[in-house]
Amino acid sequence: MKNCIVAQSGGPTAAINASLAGVIQGVLHHQEYDHIYGSINGIIGILEERFLDLTERFQAKETLEQLKVSPAMYLGSCRYKLPNPKEDITAFEKIFKFFEKMEIAAFFYIGGNDSMDTVDKLSAYAAEIQSNVRIIGIPKTIDNDLCITDHTPGFGSAAKYVASSLLEIYHDTVIYYVKSVTIVEIMGRDAGWLTAASALARNEYSVAPHFIYLPEAAFDTEVFLKDVRNLLEKYNNVIIAVSEGIRDKNGNYISASRKTTDNFGHSQLSGAGKTLEYLIQDRLNVKVRSIELNVLQRCSSHIASRTDLEESFCQGQHGVTLAAEGKTGLMVTIKRESNEPYQVSYGASPVCEIANKVKSVPPEFITPQGNDVTPEMISYLKPLIQGEPEITFSQGIPCYLPVSHLL
Repeated sequence: MKNCIVAQSGGPTAAINASLAGVIQGVLHHQEYDHIYGSINGIIGILEERFLDLTERFQAKETLEQLKVSPAMYLGSCRYKLPNPKEDITAFEKIFKFFEKMEIAAFFYIGGNDSMDTVDKLSAYAAEIQSNVRIIGIPKTIDNDLCITDHTPGFGSAAKYVASSLLEIYHDTVIYYVKSVTIVEIMGRDAGWLTAASALARNEYSVAPHFIYLPEAAFDTEVFLKDVRNLLEKYNNVIIAVSEGIRDKNGNYISASRKTTDNFGHSQLSGAGKTLEYLIQDRLNVKVRSIELNVLQRCSSHIASRTDLEESFCQGQHGVTLAAEGKTGLMVTIKRESNEPYQVSYGASPVCEIANKVKSVPPEFITPQGNDVTPEMISYLKPLIQGEPEITFSQGIPCYLPVSHLL
């Protein structure tokens, strides 16, 4: 059994294809393996035996380089939750029969917290049936909420997009000599890392966003209104960054939408920005608008972080090294060795210690008032957004790798 298979899962990012490229190159250049396949639409592709031969597709270095800078997920995605194998082993039996049929020695799953749940379950089942298939998790999430690892692939590029957007929003609002409030809602259900990155927009002429609200700090409506009212006496234009998952002291989401949940039981949120817009409009009688960055912040490759892409590629390669060494049930991790100069190293931790857990923003990264971030947060964030990748353009539009195989 000398073949490998890789899949992607969860939400897209600007860097997940860089991780995929790292896995592909790692396999192609490793004597331990002969072939690499790509499952279409995550673990579902394995269950339905839909896959690509990546060995043939990525022989050319140019194709692999184009994959590294292409947005979203070349192999497609899914949000499929494997059942508890003690309750239903049907899917597990099907997956491992496929591995045997295709002579799979290693499976790499690139994704976030829910994907690591899949890696954890498959690893445990493999151990139970004494399978030699190595199961390795390659991290990915713009939320930056995976435990143990210093930061996650995809976060740096999303953070760069958020900060750049906030600066552009400032330039948009400051042109008008009228009192106004602009609320920018940013993704982050349980962790406020991405919203915190909005602070990177601040420079020598702008302190926007003026307030930053994260899920980790209880949101008080009356204090919020008082803060905004006071700041409007100093500035004409107030810009506020809020996480979609902000909640009050009782843990209730500040959301205008009806609460629903996904397959993994997570609340599907939207409307925090709109809720605060209505609140300010009603109580402060000032021009106000809310902006939801939504999916645009997930994989805007035209403004990706080169640091993010390079680290993502290296983590994909490291995952292959781990499997070739006979290791399994692990997720690749990154350790920050220093900030100045910025240096990292790559390692791994048992996926069972990571799956279904959330890394929150620590208290020392949030101001005591709960409406901003500290200098420690800025020092943590700044290295992650550095550099710009080289992207080829055609007639003014970026050239990304075609994904016609997903249609």
